[in-house]
Amino acid sequence: MLDFKDPKEIELNGKKYVISKFPAVQGREIVFKYPTSAVPKLGDYATNQETMLKLMNYVAVVQQDGTLIRLSNQVLVNNHIDDWETLLQMEDLVMEHNCSFFPQGGVLRFLKDTFQTVLAYATKMSTTLSEQLLPTEKPPSTN
Repeated sequence: MLDFKDPKEIELNGKKYVISKFPAVQGREIVFKYPTSAVPKLGDYATNQETMLKLMNYVAVVQQDGTLIRLSNQVLVNNHIDDWETLLQMEDLVMEHNCSFFPQGGVLRFLKDTFQTVLAYATKMSTTLSEQLLPTEKPPSTN
């Protein structure tokens, strides 16, 4: 077994994986950066991808002979995760395993809820600002 803390074996799309708890400092970085960097228009995709690759260091694919290959870089992730949707599911499972405050499906739901909240706030803010900036009465005639 790799040096995984609290390993958990899971199956995703017919493949077996082992996921692990993050160490304290790495976990703090991942948990703070991962969700916030994924928020559309506010986040930073490059930071999110970098953080996802750090998160994937705590995932290993189980080979047929039982050996584990840690998904420690982009090439290994691409070779052992079939598609982007499966990757998102894996990220969600790892975050659930590491964060007691995210219920099942929590990370994806968190991102969706955060986006909707930000969008509603931005809409309200732009409406309020446009009402303040646009005159409601006709200016007096200069004739």
